[in-house]
Amino acid sequence: MMVPVFLAELRSREVEVWADGDHLRCAAPAGVLTPDLRDQLQHRKSEILEFLRSATALAQQLRAIVPLQPRGTRTPVFGVAGHNGDVFCYRALAEHLGDEQPFFGLQPPGLDGASDPLTSVVDLAAYFAAQIRAFRPEGPYVIAGYCAGGTIAFELARQLLQQGAAIHFVALFASPYATGYRLLPRMRRRLAQQLGRLSHHARELQSRSFAERRRYIAERLRQRKARRDAEHAAAPDPVLVLRAKVERATLGALARYAPGHFAGRVCLFLPSREWLGGDDVMLRWRSVAQRTEAHFGPDGCDGDVMLREPYARSFAELVDLARRH
Repeated sequence: MMVPVFLAELRSREVEVWADGDHLRCAAPAGVLTPDLRDQLQHRKSEILEFLRSATALAQQLRAIVPLQPRGTRTPVFGVAGHNGDVFCYRALAEHLGDEQPFFGLQPPGLDGASDPLTSVVDLAAYFAAQIRAFRPEGPYVIAGYCAGGTIAFELARQLLQQGAAIHFVALFASPYATGYRLLPRMRRRLAQQLGRLSHHARELQSRSFAERRRYIAERLRQRKARRDAEHAAAPDPVLVLRAKVERATLGALARYAPGHFAGRVCLFLPSREWLGGDDVMLRWRSVAQRTEAHFGPDGCDGDVMLREPYARSFAELVDLARRH
Protein backbone atom coordinates (compact mmCIF):
# COMPACT_ATOMS: atom_id res chain seq x y z
CA MET A 1 0.00 0.00 0.00
CA MET A 2 1.38 3.43 -0.98
CA VAL A 3 2.17 5.81 1.88
CA PRO A 4 -0.53 8.42 0.99
CA VAL A 5 -3.16 5.66 0.86
CA PHE A 6 -1.95 4.20 4.14
CA LEU A 7 -2.07 7.61 5.85
CA ALA A 8 -5.55 8.24 4.45
CA GLU A 9 -6.68 4.93 5.96
CA LEU A 10 -5.19 5.94 9.30
CA ARG A 11 -7.04 9.27 9.20
CA SER A 12 -10.28 7.40 8.49
CA ARG A 13 -9.67 5.62 11.81
CA GLU A 14 -8.96 8.98 13.52
CA VAL A 15 -5.25 8.18 13.79
CA GLU A 16 -3.06 11.30 13.48
CA VAL A 17 0.59 10.81 12.44
CA TRP A 18 3.35 13.46 12.36
CA ALA A 19 7.12 13.77 12.21
CA ASP A 20 9.08 14.93 15.25
CA GLY A 21 12.66 15.09 14.06
CA ASP A 22 13.73 11.48 13.48
CA HIS A 23 10.76 10.17 15.46
CA LEU A 24 7.32 9.23 14.18
CA ARG A 25 4.55 10.31 16.56
CA CYS A 26 0.89 9.30 16.51
CA ALA A 27 -2.29 9.85 18.45
CA ALA A 28 -5.49 7.79 18.31
CA PRO A 29 -8.61 6.98 20.31
CA ALA A 30 -8.30 4.17 22.83
CA GLY A 31 -8.22 0.73 21.27
CA VAL A 32 -7.60 1.89 17.68
CA LEU A 33 -3.85 1.28 17.64
CA THR A 34 -3.91 -2.50 17.48
CA PRO A 35 -0.67 -4.52 17.69
CA ASP A 36 -0.88 -5.15 13.94
CA LEU A 37 -1.23 -1.43 13.18
CA ARG A 38 1.67 -0.59 15.50
CA ASP A 39 3.82 -3.14 13.66
CA GLN A 40 2.91 -1.57 10.31
CA LEU A 41 3.81 1.89 11.57
CA GLN A 42 7.15 0.66 12.92
CA HIS A 43 7.93 -1.27 9.73
CA ARG A 44 7.11 1.70 7.48
CA LYS A 45 8.55 4.39 9.76
CA SER A 46 11.34 5.55 7.40
CA GLU A 47 9.18 5.87 4.29
CA ILE A 48 6.39 7.62 6.24
CA LEU A 49 8.91 10.11 7.68
CA GLU A 50 10.33 10.76 4.21
CA PHE A 51 6.85 11.36 2.80
CA LEU A 52 5.86 13.71 5.65
CA ARG A 53 9.06 15.74 5.22
CA SER A 54 8.44 16.00 1.47
CA ALA A 55 4.89 17.16 2.12
CA THR A 56 6.16 19.79 4.55
CA ALA A 57 8.73 21.01 2.02
CA LEU A 58 6.03 21.21 -0.65
CA ALA A 59 3.78 23.23 1.63
CA GLN A 60 6.63 25.64 2.34
CA GLN A 61 7.37 25.86 -1.38
CA LEU A 62 3.78 26.77 -2.19
CA ARG A 63 3.91 29.57 0.37
CA ALA A 64 7.10 30.97 -1.18
CA ILE A 65 6.50 30.64 -4.92
CA VAL A 66 3.55 32.61 -6.28
CA PRO A 67 2.69 31.83 -9.92
CA LEU A 68 1.97 35.17 -11.58
CA GLN A 69 2.12 33.61 -15.05
CA PRO A 70 2.99 29.88 -14.94
CA ARG A 71 2.68 29.02 -18.65
CA GLY A 72 5.30 29.10 -21.39
CA THR A 73 8.58 27.50 -22.38
CA ARG A 74 11.02 30.40 -21.96
CA THR A 75 13.54 30.60 -19.13
CA PRO A 76 11.40 31.23 -16.03
CA VAL A 77 11.67 34.50 -14.12
CA PHE A 78 11.68 34.39 -10.32
CA GLY A 79 11.06 37.85 -8.88
CA VAL A 80 11.89 39.08 -5.37
CA ALA A 81 9.50 41.85 -4.31
CA GLY A 82 10.38 45.13 -2.63
CA HIS A 83 10.86 45.74 1.06
CA ASN A 84 7.30 44.72 2.09
CA GLY A 85 7.28 41.40 0.19
CA ASP A 86 4.30 42.18 -2.08
CA VAL A 87 5.02 40.03 -5.16
CA PHE A 88 2.03 41.48 -7.01
CA CYS A 89 4.18 44.50 -7.86
CA TYR A 90 5.20 42.32 -10.85
CA ARG A 91 1.65 41.55 -12.03
CA ALA A 92 1.50 44.08 -14.89
CA LEU A 93 5.04 43.26 -16.03
CA ALA A 94 4.27 39.52 -16.11
CA GLU A 95 1.13 40.19 -18.13
CA HIS A 96 2.99 42.24 -20.75
CA LEU A 97 5.76 39.63 -21.04
CA GLY A 98 3.10 37.31 -22.44
CA ASP A 99 1.95 33.71 -22.24
CA GLU A 100 5.30 32.26 -23.29
CA GLN A 101 7.18 33.78 -20.35
CA PRO A 102 6.75 31.95 -17.00
CA PHE A 103 6.94 34.41 -14.12
CA PHE A 104 6.90 33.49 -10.43
CA GLY A 105 6.96 35.82 -7.44
CA LEU A 106 9.03 34.92 -4.38
CA GLN A 107 7.16 35.64 -1.16
CA PRO A 108 9.32 35.93 1.98
CA PRO A 109 8.47 34.30 5.31
CA GLY A 110 6.42 36.42 7.67
CA LEU A 111 3.50 37.33 5.40
CA ASP A 112 1.45 34.24 6.17
CA GLY A 113 1.07 35.03 9.85
CA ALA A 114 2.48 31.61 10.72
CA SER A 115 6.21 32.30 10.35
CA ASP A 116 8.65 35.02 11.38
CA PRO A 117 10.50 37.23 8.88
CA LEU A 118 14.11 36.32 8.18
CA THR A 119 16.62 38.95 9.27
CA SER A 120 19.58 38.10 7.02
CA VAL A 121 19.95 38.62 3.27
CA VAL A 122 22.01 35.43 3.05
CA ASP A 123 19.30 33.46 4.86
CA LEU A 124 16.54 34.94 2.71
CA ALA A 125 18.45 34.07 -0.44
CA ALA A 126 19.12 30.54 0.80
CA TYR A 127 15.40 30.11 1.59
CA PHE A 128 14.44 31.20 -1.94
CA ALA A 129 17.20 29.13 -3.54
CA ALA A 130 15.92 25.97 -1.86
CA GLN A 131 12.38 26.75 -3.00
CA ILE A 132 13.43 27.32 -6.60
CA ARG A 133 15.58 24.19 -6.78
CA ALA A 134 12.74 22.10 -5.32
CA PHE A 135 10.24 23.64 -7.75
CA ARG A 136 12.42 23.69 -10.89
CA PRO A 137 15.52 21.54 -10.27
CA GLU A 138 16.94 22.28 -13.71
CA GLY A 139 17.92 25.81 -14.70
CA PRO A 140 18.53 28.16 -16.29
CA TYR A 141 16.75 30.91 -14.39
CA VAL A 142 16.23 34.65 -14.64
CA ILE A 143 16.34 36.21 -11.15
CA ALA A 144 14.65 39.59 -10.71
CA GLY A 145 14.47 42.09 -7.88
CA TYR A 146 12.52 45.32 -7.46
CA CYS A 147 13.82 48.17 -5.30
CA ALA A 148 15.00 46.66 -1.98
CA GLY A 149 14.39 43.19 -3.39
CA GLY A 150 17.25 43.74 -5.82
CA THR A 151 19.88 43.09 -3.16
CA ILE A 152 18.19 39.82 -2.14
CA ALA A 153 17.88 38.83 -5.82
CA PHE A 154 21.59 39.51 -6.33
CA GLU A 155 22.58 37.26 -3.40
CA LEU A 156 20.06 34.63 -4.55
CA ALA A 157 21.67 34.52 -7.99
CA ARG A 158 25.12 34.20 -6.39
CA GLN A 159 24.01 31.23 -4.30
CA LEU A 160 22.27 29.48 -7.20
CA LEU A 161 25.38 29.95 -9.35
CA GLN A 162 27.56 28.50 -6.58
CA GLN A 163 25.23 25.50 -6.47
CA GLY A 164 25.85 24.88 -10.16
CA ALA A 165 22.64 26.37 -11.55
CA ALA A 166 22.72 28.39 -14.78
CA ILE A 167 21.62 32.02 -14.42
CA HIS A 168 20.63 33.66 -17.69
CA PHE A 169 20.78 37.12 -16.08
CA VAL A 170 19.79 39.09 -12.99
CA ALA A 171 17.21 41.85 -13.58
CA LEU A 172 17.36 44.70 -11.06
CA PHE A 173 14.50 47.23 -11.26
CA ALA A 174 15.38 50.57 -9.64
CA SER A 175 17.48 48.71 -7.07
CA PRO A 176 19.93 50.83 -5.08
CA TYR A 177 23.29 49.24 -4.37
CA ALA A 178 23.17 47.30 -1.11
CA THR A 179 25.15 49.82 0.99
CA GLY A 180 22.52 52.45 0.17
CA TYR A 181 20.36 50.92 2.92
CA ARG A 182 22.83 51.66 5.69
CA LEU A 183 21.96 54.34 8.23
CA LEU A 184 23.98 57.28 6.86
CA PRO A 185 22.85 56.98 3.21
CA ARG A 186 19.23 56.57 4.34
CA MET A 187 19.51 59.68 6.52
CA ARG A 188 20.95 61.58 3.55
CA ARG A 189 18.01 60.52 1.35
CA ARG A 190 15.48 61.52 4.02
CA LEU A 191 17.17 64.91 4.40
CA ALA A 192 17.16 65.41 0.61
CA GLN A 193 13.44 64.57 0.51
CA GLN A 194 12.70 67.01 3.32
CA LEU A 195 14.72 69.75 1.63
CA GLY A 196 12.91 69.05 -1.62
CA ARG A 197 9.53 69.48 0.07
CA LEU A 198 10.67 72.68 1.79
CA SER A 199 11.94 74.05 -1.51
CA HIS A 200 8.61 73.27 -3.16
CA HIS A 201 6.66 75.07 -0.41
CA ALA A 202 9.05 78.02 -0.54
CA ARG A 203 8.43 78.43 -4.28
CA GLU A 204 4.68 78.20 -3.72
CA LEU A 205 4.77 80.86 -0.99
CA GLN A 206 7.07 83.21 -2.88
CA SER A 207 4.49 84.05 -5.54
CA ARG A 208 1.59 84.63 -3.11
CA SER A 209 0.37 87.57 -1.13
CA PHE A 210 0.54 87.61 2.68
CA ALA A 211 -3.12 86.54 3.00
CA GLU A 212 -2.68 83.79 0.42
CA ARG A 213 0.39 82.52 2.27
CA ARG A 214 -1.60 82.23 5.49
CA ARG A 215 -4.35 80.30 3.71
CA TYR A 216 -1.77 78.05 2.00
CA ILE A 217 -0.06 77.19 5.31
CA ALA A 218 -3.39 76.68 7.09
CA GLU A 219 -4.62 74.33 4.36
CA ARG A 220 -1.42 72.25 4.44
CA LEU A 221 -1.65 71.93 8.23
CA ARG A 222 -5.33 70.95 7.95
CA GLN A 223 -4.52 68.24 5.39
CA ARG A 224 -1.70 66.90 7.54
CA LYS A 225 -3.96 66.71 10.62
CA ALA A 226 -6.72 65.02 8.60
CA ARG A 227 -4.30 62.33 7.42
CA ARG A 228 -3.08 61.67 10.95
CA ASP A 229 -6.62 61.55 12.36
CA ALA A 230 -7.66 59.09 9.62
CA GLU A 231 -4.66 56.87 10.37
CA HIS A 232 -5.43 56.83 14.09
CA ALA A 233 -9.15 56.19 13.57
CA ALA A 234 -8.73 53.33 11.11
CA ALA A 235 -8.54 49.79 12.45
CA PRO A 236 -5.15 48.27 11.64
CA ASP A 237 -5.24 46.12 8.50
CA PRO A 238 -3.74 42.73 9.47
CA VAL A 239 -2.14 42.37 6.02
CA LEU A 240 -0.46 45.76 6.33
CA VAL A 241 0.69 44.91 9.87
CA LEU A 242 2.44 41.78 8.57
CA ARG A 243 3.96 43.70 5.65
CA ALA A 244 5.30 46.35 8.03
CA LYS A 245 6.93 43.62 10.12
CA VAL A 246 8.54 42.10 7.01
CA GLU A 247 9.64 45.58 5.89
CA ARG A 248 11.46 46.29 9.16
CA ALA A 249 13.21 42.92 9.09
CA THR A 250 14.19 43.30 5.42
CA LEU A 251 15.58 46.82 5.75
CA GLY A 252 17.60 45.73 8.78
CA ALA A 253 18.96 42.76 6.83
CA LEU A 254 19.94 44.98 3.89
CA ALA A 255 21.80 47.39 6.15
CA ARG A 256 24.04 44.54 7.37
CA TYR A 257 24.76 42.97 3.98
CA ALA A 258 27.95 43.38 1.94
CA PRO A 259 27.71 42.03 -1.64
CA GLY A 260 30.26 39.52 -2.89
CA HIS A 261 31.31 39.06 -6.50
CA PHE A 262 28.78 37.65 -8.98
CA ALA A 263 30.34 35.84 -11.95
CA GLY A 264 27.41 36.51 -14.23
CA ARG A 265 25.32 39.12 -16.02
CA VAL A 266 23.35 41.86 -14.28
CA CYS A 267 20.81 43.97 -16.19
CA LEU A 268 19.94 47.26 -14.51
CA PHE A 269 16.47 48.51 -15.43
CA LEU A 270 16.27 52.17 -14.50
CA PRO A 271 13.10 54.31 -14.67
CA SER A 272 14.60 57.01 -16.92
CA ARG A 273 17.86 58.77 -17.61
CA GLU A 274 16.82 61.99 -15.88
CA TRP A 275 15.57 60.02 -12.86
CA LEU A 276 19.09 58.68 -12.33
CA GLY A 277 20.56 62.19 -12.31
CA GLY A 278 24.04 62.42 -10.79
CA ASP A 279 23.40 59.65 -8.26
CA ASP A 280 25.40 56.51 -9.09
CA VAL A 281 23.96 54.37 -6.27
CA MET A 282 22.10 52.30 -8.88
CA LEU A 283 25.18 51.82 -11.03
CA ARG A 284 27.52 50.64 -8.27
CA TRP A 285 26.43 47.05 -9.00
CA ARG A 286 29.07 47.24 -11.74
CA SER A 287 31.74 46.91 -9.06
CA VAL A 288 30.61 43.41 -8.00
CA ALA A 289 29.30 41.84 -11.21
CA GLN A 290 31.30 40.30 -14.02
CA ARG A 291 29.08 41.96 -16.62
CA THR A 292 26.48 44.71 -16.30
CA GLU A 293 24.29 46.64 -18.70
CA ALA A 294 21.84 49.49 -18.13
CA HIS A 295 18.40 49.83 -19.72
CA PHE A 296 16.45 53.08 -19.35
CA GLY A 297 12.70 53.55 -19.33
CA PRO A 298 10.74 56.45 -20.85
CA ASP A 299 11.14 60.08 -19.84
CA GLY A 300 9.05 61.09 -16.86
CA CYS A 301 9.02 57.65 -15.26
CA ASP A 302 10.22 57.13 -11.68
CA GLY A 303 10.93 54.13 -9.50
CA ASP A 304 7.62 54.09 -7.64
CA VAL A 305 5.55 53.54 -10.81
CA MET A 306 7.92 51.88 -13.27
CA LEU A 307 6.27 48.45 -12.98
CA ARG A 308 2.73 49.84 -13.16
CA GLU A 309 0.66 51.01 -16.10
CA PRO A 310 1.36 52.73 -18.42
CA TYR A 311 5.09 51.98 -18.00
CA ALA A 312 4.97 48.20 -17.52
CA ARG A 313 4.79 47.55 -21.26
CA SER A 314 7.99 49.54 -21.90
CA PHE A 315 9.91 47.57 -19.27
CA ALA A 316 8.51 44.27 -20.55
CA GLU A 317 9.98 45.16 -23.94
CA LEU A 318 13.34 45.94 -22.32
CA VAL A 319 13.31 42.64 -20.40
CA ASP A 320 12.47 40.78 -23.61
CA LEU A 321 15.36 42.54 -25.36
CA ALA A 322 17.75 41.48 -22.57
CA ARG A 323 16.39 37.93 -22.74
CA ARG A 324 17.25 37.66 -26.44
CA HIS A 325 20.88 38.69 -25.91
